Amino acid sequence: MRRLLRHPVRLVPLGFLVTIMVGTGLLMLPWATSEHRHTPFLTALFTATSAVSVTGMSIVDTPSYWNEFGLAMITVLTQVGGLGIVTGATLVILVVARRLGLRSRLLVQAETAEFGIGDVRRLLLHIAGLALACEAVMTAILTARLWLTYDYPFGRALWGSVFHAVQAFNNGGFALYTDSLVAFSTDAWVTMPLSFGAIVGGLGFPALFEAFREWRQPTRWAVATKLTVWGSLALLAVGFLGLLVIEWGNPRTLGIHAWPEKFLVAFAQNAFVRTGGFNVVAVDGLEEETYPLFIALMFIGGGSASTAGGIKVATFFLLAFVIWAELRGEPDVTVGHRRVATASQRQAITVALLSVALLAAGTMSLIFLTEGVPLYAALFEVTSAFTTTGLSVGVAASLPENGQFALIVLMFVGRIGPLTLGSAIALNTRKRLYRYPEEQPVVG
Repeated sequence: MRRLLRHPVRLVPLGFLVTIMVGTGLLMLPWATSEHRHTPFLTALFTATSAVSVTGMSIVDTPSYWNEFGLAMITVLTQVGGLGIVTGATLVILVVARRLGLRSRLLVQAETAEFGIGDVRRLLLHIAGLALACEAVMTAILTARLWLTYDYPFGRALWGSVFHAVQAFNNGGFALYTDSLVAFSTDAWVTMPLSFGAIVGGLGFPALFEAFREWRQPTRWAVATKLTVWGSLALLAVGFLGLLVIEWGNPRTLGIHAWPEKFLVAFAQNAFVRTGGFNVVAVDGLEEETYPLFIALMFIGGGSASTAGGIKVATFFLLAFVIWAELRGEPDVTVGHRRVATASQRQAITVALLSVALLAAGTMSLIFLTEGVPLYAALFEVTSAFTTTGLSVGVAASLPENGQFALIVLMFVGRIGPLTLGSAIALNTRKRLYRYPEEQPVVG
């Protein structure tokens, strides 16, 4: 145990795995389902993994299969998975002991990607405060809307609002409606709070805090904050315009709406596609050209140390700067008059290449294990699972058990991150005291 605690990064996958197993056991209880029957192990495991990994993908109809207890368990697992097992555990330590030891701070550092050890207490309090504040605002708006406009009983309106607010901020994607949020697609009082909640939760806590603290002087932001904030805005614009152009006349998606509503629906769906998981249009009714756009947005994902998945916005745009510097023959990679460390460039390349390899292996496995699944559908489901998005073209529920288990593995790996998993398995703390002679092999 001492050897394990010496390298806190190893506890991250272990913490998520234990939580998934506990959630699986709770969801298998007969009083977690509407018909009070024992849930099959694979169904419970898939749902628990999807909730803890904040994916939102499901192989059963969520509102009809689970009862209030089961839905409450899904909500708790999503909240725990979104904020992080280690972060939540350290918050308990903070409340009970009123102090943090160095080991506890290192545990939080491994989960939140916080580089400073001294500010962990303040970081944790800010994370908890931000999450609760955003979820409270969304809950208040949605409760008022469902209660006053849709004539929901107050208790039902409050419960539904809490459930969807937690899902939105944690980028979960579970919904209390069979068609997700399609029925509310043109209601701005429902889709806009959830959209902005998903955006805020997906930006990442370090970037959010620095951007808020230095909002008057964005030039002083750190490189990671600049890449995350400006990159997220660029992706929102590209996805919004791309969705509008491709789906404008599609009678199965945007074509059925008047032109002002098209902009509303396109914005909401674009906000949810980068790991948010809700859908306000029928995913299986999209034009073929939209699927590559969605796959690319899901693959990039949200900000580092956020509730979102994907390779992360900063990673994607850092690689773009690496390519640009190489094409120009620059000796250094610079972003905003700052030179990017070589170690950061190697980490970005490692994350991207490992993710591509996992997507390729997952897609081939799904096609091999399942007969009759088109390539685009397999790639879409695998990307959605690995990037913890949760959108589906309807393939996941019809997969055989081995195909569903493959998606479970992808959701787990996608949540903890390929780099974290690799570090946890093969962590090497030895420092080499020598260097080999340098050689430049021919590339290309």
